[in-house]
Amino acid sequence: MSPRRTADETRELIRSTALRLFRERGHDATTMRVVAQEAGVAVGNAYHHFGSKEDLVQELYLEVVRAQDERARELLAGGGDLASRLRTTWHVGIDAFLPYRQFGVESIGVAIRPGSPASPFSPASARTAQRSRALFREVVEGASSGVPAALRADLPELLWLAQLGLTVFWVHDDSEGSRRTRALIDGAAPVVGRLVSLARLPVVSGAAQDVLRLVAAART
Repeated sequence: MSPRRTADETRELIRSTALRLFRERGHDATTMRVVAQEAGVAVGNAYHHFGSKEDLVQELYLEVVRAQDERARELLAGGGDLASRLRTTWHVGIDAFLPYRQFGVESIGVAIRPGSPASPFSPASARTAQRSRALFREVVEGASSGVPAALRADLPELLWLAQLGLTVFWVHDDSEGSRRTRALIDGAAPVVGRLVSLARLPVVSGAAQDVLRLVAAART
């Protein structure tokens, strides 16, 4: 007879099984019942640890953000200007989501639905969003060229929003090896870097701050 699992072990088994199924079968085919069957636990036990499928989706988001965060911070430790740091972080974000491509294709319609807990702006997604924003703060604060003080507080939010847009673009990108998404990142990061550098000029600084204020207003 195998030893009885602890509650934490059972929870991790259900979680890891769900992540595997999201990778292999995508969003739609991965139901709570299927997860329970694959994990070898009762459906009621699965619901005891995760109240709904949406809770497991949040575990996937956290897994992706954790993978991006850990890998990006390793690479960012070497320094670099804002453009190179941003390029690295955006590419690593796509890398982290690659195993869940089918999930992304199927779930995008759910995530953009108003009030959906799968939305990156929902209260349920707050923990993952906070960790992702913290990574972009590191991107900004560690840039060798420095970021104007007037932009430093709000720029990470804008870069995080840009990553959400890149992820949506990637979901719809059917080019081989996501070539168009990779090219977009390679082109966009230097543009952002140049715009931030120009923001040191008085004629540009005011407009840049206006943009950041608009973003902040839209989020409140």
